[in-house]
Amino acid sequence: MASVPAVETFPRSFTPRRSPPVGLTLLAVAVTALLVLPVIYLGIRSFDAGTEAWQLLARPRIAAVIGRSLLLVVSATVLATALAVPIAWLLTRTDLPGRRWWTVVMVLPLVVPSFVYALVAGTALGPRGLVQQGLEALIGVPELPSIYGFPGALLALALLTYPYVLLPTMAALRRLDPALEEVSRCLGRGALRTFATVTLPALRPAIAAGALLAALYTLSDFGAVSLLRYETFTAAIFVQYESAFNRAGAAALSLVLVATAIAIVALEARSRGRSRYHSLGPGANREYRPILLRRWRWPALAGLSLVAFATTVGPAAVLLYWLVRGLAAGEELLELVHPLVNSVGVSLLAAAILLVVAIPLGVLLVRYPSPISRLVERGSYVGFALPGITVAIAFIFFGINVARPIYQTLVLLLAAYVVLFLPTTLGAARAGLLQVDPRTEEAARTLGSNSRQVLWRVTIPAVRGSLAAGAAMAFLLVMKELPAALLLGPIGFRTLATVTWAAADEAFFAQAASSSLLLIVVASLPLAFILVRRGSAGILRASG
Repeated sequence: MASVPAVETFPRSFTPRRSPPVGLTLLAVAVTALLVLPVIYLGIRSFDAGTEAWQLLARPRIAAVIGRSLLLVVSATVLATALAVPIAWLLTRTDLPGRRWWTVVMVLPLVVPSFVYALVAGTALGPRGLVQQGLEALIGVPELPSIYGFPGALLALALLTYPYVLLPTMAALRRLDPALEEVSRCLGRGALRTFATVTLPALRPAIAAGALLAALYTLSDFGAVSLLRYETFTAAIFVQYESAFNRAGAAALSLVLVATAIAIVALEARSRGRSRYHSLGPGANREYRPILLRRWRWPALAGLSLVAFATTVGPAAVLLYWLVRGLAAGEELLELVHPLVNSVGVSLLAAAILLVVAIPLGVLLVRYPSPISRLVERGSYVGFALPGITVAIAFIFFGINVARPIYQTLVLLLAAYVVLFLPTTLGAARAGLLQVDPRTEEAARTLGSNSRQVLWRVTIPAVRGSLAAGAAMAFLLVMKELPAALLLGPIGFRTLATVTWAAADEAFFAQAASSSLLLIVVASLPLAFILVRRGSAGILRASG
């Protein structure tokens, strides 16, 4: 994730070492090579294909796909931001009843996979869907507007991505100096004008960072746009890969998608510019006095309830309906023990590998700042910006042509997860290490401990909370991930995500409902851990 960089300060007695240990440097080089491998290999594959790949890109249909993709990205990001900012204000600035509980409810869409939400939207709001059938029976409504295409994709992705904007905006609101808004109010500005002219500009970096995540999520989404029949880059790439004899076209399309993702990251960085958003003085070390909602309390609660119903309560009810209906009709459900074991096993393994890689890299970033460490950090952001389908296709080409022994093995799938989700654990490790006084580590060294002993006895115990939050978030993301598991998984290797996708694609709604509910429940466990143990700040730290 590309976010607003934290201001890093060291005690005056601490001077970062100029040369890191050789082992850290070699690990950094190896990880950076892995992170940029998909981009390099897609480029080589596209250029080797000659004119065929470029003729594909020159087709008018591809230009239309690009236009549709960008339209969806911009629209979903704007809608998600417009939804998240008012919610963040309600949860941090007002006397809204049950604000802590509402904070948990508002971040729950993080655990809902996009293809599950698309399945629910299609079966509930589509032609002859549950809502239309109910309205026809009650008031004779014969038909509802189609949910398929752009409206459905926009609705699904905006509702699933607004927590990415909500969380950093809430954190920024809590850190904002109360004196800024109080001075504005004393000068005669009302609450709305103060928010528009003082608060909102100060929130710009946090909103931009969250909007970047929402945009990248929308650009990389495969499940929702496929099930809701809105052709974007990811859907076109998958069709090209599955149907074409020469799959160089899929590589060329993937390369264009990668370039688009990197351009979005660069645009967010440019939007921040060189503006300063910190106060020049120490500020006021006190909490805000909550704004009294009074008669607006009930409309605010109704609005949050509507969002909660649209994102979690309603989808869960639809899934339970299809499950009960299937059981009542005697439909055989999927055998989910093996997919569950596979999902949990590969998610735990991926989270463990990501932690093992992130801890030494975090030490390199924080304790040995250098061009190499900055390259690693930026390379990890590029990996996060890459859509899962492009990473999967790059590793397929690489496995077939270069690393045949590991093709269609868990090794290749786990390597893809490292590329896709390293910033999750690396950001958590880095955030935790920034809070550890380097003089504590230096004191341990002066008492005779070597670097490895200091790491295990001093550093890791001090940051174990941040590391646990990062690992939990990585587990959640791997559980939900679809394209890499679909394309890179070994033959016969089924996860909850892949069996849900297969059942939904064949319109076996009861089977899809059973696996979807199980997937959401299991994916909710790490989020519950973060919220209970670390709070919403833990989610921010875990997401880099």
